[in-house]
Amino acid sequence: MNINIIETSLKKDEVFFASEFGEGRGTWCGAAAAAGETFEAEFELPTLFMCWVDIVPAGGGAFEIRMDGNAVILTGILENIEEDGTGYLRLGRDVIMFECLGEPMALGGFVEIRTREIKLYPVNL
Repeated sequence: MNINIIETSLKKDEVFFASEFGEGRGTWCGAAAAAGETFEAEFELPTLFMCWVDIVPAGGGAFEIRMDGNAVILTGILENIEEDGTGYLRLGRDVIMFECLGEPMALGGFVEIRTREIKLYPVNL
């Protein structure tokens, strides 16, 4: 996903970014990034999520990244959850993998994932 670094934080490697779907915050896992730089980035969600708690059905039908206090909310299509708990969230043309536990959820609909931690890795550098 293409992201533009809006600003860096006092917290080590933390950046605020903008994308075509909105703004968020994450930990940059590449060479130092500065405000104004644009990157193709891969998202990693290292947290173990609970279905129906951290992952909930979303109203509407639009891809979105937004901040709510200390949390970042990713809204996308729940593509799949495998038997081992590996899940796939489609955000536009990109797919973000995550790990989850809990009761099954309907696939193919929009969901929100609320997280406090996103790791951002540069692609093709």
